[in-house]
Amino acid sequence: MDYYAGIDVSLKESSICVVDRTGNVVREVKVASEAEVLIGYFDELELPVSRIGLEAGPLSQWLHAALLAAGRDAVLLETRHVKAALSAMTVKTDRKDARGIAQLLRMGWYRPVHAKSVPCKDTRALLVGRKLLQGKLLDVELSIRGILRGYGLKVGEVSRGRFEARIRELTAEHVTLEMVIGAMLAARTALWNEFTRLHREMLKIARADKVCRRLMSTPGVGRAYFGLTPKKYQSGETDRDGGVSTLMQLRFTSLVVINSRWDLHL
Repeated sequence: MDYYAGIDVSLKESSICVVDRTGNVVREVKVASEAEVLIGYFDELELPVSRIGLEAGPLSQWLHAALLAAGRDAVLLETRHVKAALSAMTVKTDRKDARGIAQLLRMGWYRPVHAKSVPCKDTRALLVGRKLLQGKLLDVELSIRGILRGYGLKVGEVSRGRFEARIRELTAEHVTLEMVIGAMLAARTALWNEFTRLHREMLKIARADKVCRRLMSTPGVGRAYFGLTPKKYQSGETDRDGGVSTLMQLRFTSLVVINSRWDLHL
């Protein structure tokens, strides 16, 4: 007889439910959310578990990879499908979630999701860390400007390389500002050094990737490209362009529709 196992993963402990092909619950247990513990449990289980299901998530991906490496047939379930299927339960617990996942796995009412490879996760970690440092760097610089503005000190437009010199020039002979802003400038320097280090690593990946090189070789056509315009924020001295807006220009939208209809007639 085939058996199916559903795992509801939490940070410290994971709930496991094993059902047979008729849907009867035959095992329920809670174990530590560690790969070796899960693998050991299924190795000692005297039941032929044909498939193991985990709801997709950051920790689930790591456990899923470990189960596959141990020779287990494991699958990641799409989160929104699991949530919709289990939404009818009036009482939500980890135990009931594990039961629901096992039943979905048994009936095949799920959509498997792609598990990211290790190189993909490495690249994503690099991009997330770089973006975080960039955001914190900008927060520190804007906070410094805001503090100085309260004293009537205006930084004005200044390059990033001359930012610190300009700030120290404005805070000279002011004991409190020298102490507070000095600490913030030290934090900014540390953030800038680490950001540039991660940025160089990102550029190495981009230069070695064929798709990225192809995209970088595409000539620009001004501030609007194929009808996609960048977001813009302007207030006082602040004037910056954001990411590409999802809104198309009306003229371009009509041209796309007309062209699509023409292709269909061909």
